[in-house]
Amino acid sequence: MTLAHGAGAGMQHRFMASLSKALAEVNVATVRFNFPYMENGKKRPDVPAVAEKTIGAVLQHAASKYPEIPLFAAGKSFGGRMTSQFLSKQQFDRVRGVIFYGFPLHPAGTPAITRAEHLSNVKLPMLFLQGTKDTLAENSLIESVCSKLQTATLDKIEGADHGFMISRKERIDILVDRTVQWIESRFQLLG
Repeated sequence: MTLAHGAGAGMQHRFMASLSKALAEVNVATVRFNFPYMENGKKRPDVPAVAEKTIGAVLQHAASKYPEIPLFAAGKSFGGRMTSQFLSKQQFDRVRGVIFYGFPLHPAGTPAITRAEHLSNVKLPMLFLQGTKDTLAENSLIESVCSKLQTATLDKIEGADHGFMISRKERIDILVDRTVQWIESRFQLLG
């Protein structure tokens, strides 16, 4: 699984490292990477064209390095959105599905669904793991978006915020369990 980081923290961030390690323990290997802005020590995220090109390069690398292993594309927040934007424009036959760890539907305090318009062009199965207290994805809006996507599964994590904190504890375990359940139920790959 390729795993793209969020806008504010790179591939070495605690969340990314913990998620990768926990997924590896259940036989889901991840390929983490930095977007160019993060690699160059800048704070402002790359423009979509650059971010999407990066996603494409990483998917190509993973597909060529591991040709026999089923490939999934995933991302935390910004990384997930850039991944789906790339896949809405480019068909990538090796990718079996997309996993979003907190899709950033809108900026905090500014509910909207314009960031989701491209999702109807993603023809792959999609898993949206969303906290019910995520300020970047108002519940009714993310439910509405996912209900209109034939290939989407919305899995809400009760009480979790955008960083998947519940009562000040990061719940990587829930994300891993739900990821594995989805992969197993849709693709019979991990059993």
